[in-house]
Amino acid sequence: MSYSLAGKVVFVTGASAGIGAACARGFAREGAKLLLCARRVDKLNAMEQELRQLGAKDVFSFELDVRDNAQVESAIHSLPDEWKQIEVLVNNAGLARGLKKLYLDDLEDWEEMIDTNVKGLLYVTRAVVPDMVKRGSGHVISLGSIAGHIAYANGGVYCATKAAERFISDGLRVDLNGTPIRVSSVDPGMVKTDFSRVRFRDDLERSAKTYENVEPLTADDVADVIVWTATRPPHVVIQQVVLTPVAQANPFFLTRGPLDRRS
Repeated sequence: MSYSLAGKVVFVTGASAGIGAACARGFAREGAKLLLCARRVDKLNAMEQELRQLGAKDVFSFELDVRDNAQVESAIHSLPDEWKQIEVLVNNAGLARGLKKLYLDDLEDWEEMIDTNVKGLLYVTRAVVPDMVKRGSGHVISLGSIAGHIAYANGGVYCATKAAERFISDGLRVDLNGTPIRVSSVDPGMVKTDFSRVRFRDDLERSAKTYENVEPLTADDVADVIVWTATRPPHVVIQQVVLTPVAQANPFFLTRGPLDRRS
C-alpha cells in the first residue's frame, strides 16, 4: 500500500524547470500542497494554474537562491504556518558548469557548483529537517547522479559534488536513525533537460551533441522515480536509486545509434 501525500506539503527546490518542474507536476497528481522555490520565480508563477489543474491542493511559490544561507533560513522560518509542516523535501537545485581538465578548470565554475550542489543542499536540509524531527514525520529526497559513483574525464569537481550529496544523504540517514524520518538519494544517468545547456553556458550546438543518437531519460522519468520513492509505506525507505537510459551502462559506456534488438 502506498503512502498518500494528499494535502501534505512537498517542498521542491529548483522547481522552475527540468526535473524540479517535473517533480512539481508529479506531486500535484498526488494531491499534495506544493511549496516551490527557484531563482526564477516568474517561471514558478507561470506553472501554478497547470499544477492546480493536475490536482495540487494548493501552491506556494517563492524566490530563493539556495547558495545564500541567510536567505534560506529567513525564507523557511518566515513561511506561513500552514506551509511549515513539510512532509517531503526534494533537494533538486543543482547544476554543472564547464567540461575541462581539473588542473585547467575555472575557479568560478567550481565555486558555483560547490555552493549550489553541496552547500545549498546542506543549507536547505539544515533549515527543514529539525522541524521534521520535532513532528516525527518527514522524508528528505536529494537528487544525485551516477557521476557521484564514478568520476569521468573533465568533470572531476561536478562528480565530487554529487559524491558529496550521496555521502551527506548517507550521513543524515545515520544521524536520523531512531526517528521516523526517511532519507533517499535518486541518482540518474543521462537526462535530457537544460543540464547541458547550462553546463555549456547556452552553447546550443555543443549541448545538443550530448544527446545525439541516443534516447536519454526524461525529466518525467526521474520525477516518476522520486514520487514513487516518496509514496512507499512509512516503514520502507528507498535509500538509493540509480537509473539510466538503457543505452547507458555507466558514465563511460554509452551506445549511440540503434540498440541490438536481436532475440
